[in-house]
Amino acid sequence: MSMNESSVSDAPRLPLSGLRVIEFTHMVMGPTCGMVLADLGAEVIKVEPQAGDSTRQLLGSGAGFYPLFNRNKLSLSLDVKDPRGLEIVLKLVAGADVFSENFKSGTMGRLGLGYEALSRLNERLIYVSHKGFLPGPYEHRTALDEVVQMMGGLAYMTGRPGDPLRAGSSVNDIMGGMFGAIGALAALQQRHQTGRGQQVQSSLFENNIFLVAQHMMQFAVTGKPAAPMPERISPWGIYDVFTVAGGEQIFLAVVGDTQWATFCQAFDFGDLQMDERLLTNNLRVLAREWLIPELRHRLLPRAAAEIAAVFEAAGLPFAPITRPEQLMDDPHLRATGGLAPMTLPDGRATRVPLLPLSLDGERLGLRRDPPRLGQHSRALLRELGYADAAIETLVREGVLGVQGEAAPADLG
Repeated sequence: MSMNESSVSDAPRLPLSGLRVIEFTHMVMGPTCGMVLADLGAEVIKVEPQAGDSTRQLLGSGAGFYPLFNRNKLSLSLDVKDPRGLEIVLKLVAGADVFSENFKSGTMGRLGLGYEALSRLNERLIYVSHKGFLPGPYEHRTALDEVVQMMGGLAYMTGRPGDPLRAGSSVNDIMGGMFGAIGALAALQQRHQTGRGQQVQSSLFENNIFLVAQHMMQFAVTGKPAAPMPERISPWGIYDVFTVAGGEQIFLAVVGDTQWATFCQAFDFGDLQMDERLLTNNLRVLAREWLIPELRHRLLPRAAAEIAAVFEAAGLPFAPITRPEQLMDDPHLRATGGLAPMTLPDGRATRVPLLPLSLDGERLGLRRDPPRLGQHSRALLRELGYADAAIETLVREGVLGVQGEAAPADLG
C-alpha cells in the first residue's frame, strides 16, 4: 500500500515499489534496514517521538548518522503513548508489509506494538527486530557496536597485541541492519507461498561472529589461533603500506609470481627478479624480514603518485591512504554516480554515498532528502482518512508533530 502519486509515492520502476514499511528505529542498525528497503523503492514511514530521533542531535562521530541512514523516508511524529497516537500507528500497520524496530526487548510490547499483537492485526506483516543478541544467555545485556566488537573478537583482530581496537566504522550496526533487510526480503518472498508474514530477528553480536568466522575457521583448519591483523603472517610476499617521498603513504601488493615479475620489470629491479631467494611467493614470504626493508629503501625517494601510476599501468594492486572527507571528491565516485546530491535537514547542500550496487545498470538514487521531523505527518493522516479539523486537534493537543512540515509541493 502506497500513498497516491501526487503526494509521497515512490517511482514504480523500483523493485520494492508498492511495499509499505513502518519503522520504529533509532541510531544506526534499525535505520540502516529501513534505508536499504527505502533505496530499493519501499515507502518507509519513520515514526518518531515528538522530540525526534535522538540521532538528529548527535555530535562528533554520530553527526552523520541521521542524514545517511534516514534518506528516502517519510517522517511521522507521534506520541504513541496517547491512545490516539497508537491508533494512527495501528491503522498504518493494518495496511503495511513490514514493521521494523530496534528498541530493547519488551519496549514494543509495552506500547501495544509487539509481534503477537501486530500479527493478529495483519497476518501478512513481516516484523523485523534488530537486537544486540539473538535469544539466549546474553539477550538481557545492553549491546553497542563497540561492545560486540570487543567480546566478539573483532577488536582483538584489528588492534595490535595487547591493544584491542574497534573498527573505524559502525560495521555491526550497518551489517546487522542489512541482514535485517535481507531477512525481510526472504520473508516477503516466502509470503508469496504462505500468504502469511513472520518475525525476523537480526543481531549485533551474531553479526560480529559472522565477521570473524574466517578467523575461527582458520583455527579449525590449522589448529593455530589467528594473530591480530597487524601481527599476522601475510600469505603474500608484498602486502604492505610504504612511506615514500614527502612522507606520503601508499599500499602496495604483489600477490603472485607473475605480478612479481611485472613489478620487478616495471621498477627495473632485475637483481631482485633473478634472486633465487625470491623466485616464488612462498620464498618471498619467508624473505620478508629483509625484503620489505630493502623495498622500502628503494621506493622511498619516489612520489606516491609516480608509484601509483606505474602500478596502475602494470595492472598491479595499489591504494592511496585516503581520509573519508577526501572521498567526497573521488573521481570514480563522481563519474559513476556513486555520490548523490542531498539537502541536509538544516538546508545545507552536500553529497551522499549510495548503496554499493546497481540494478540493470542503474544506481539506486536519492528520491527524498532525510526528512525534517514530522515533515509528512499531515499528509499521512489525510491518506488514512483523517479530516483536517481532526488533524489540527491532534496537533494542538500534542499528539501529532509537524515541526518540520514542508510546503505541499515538497511532499512528492
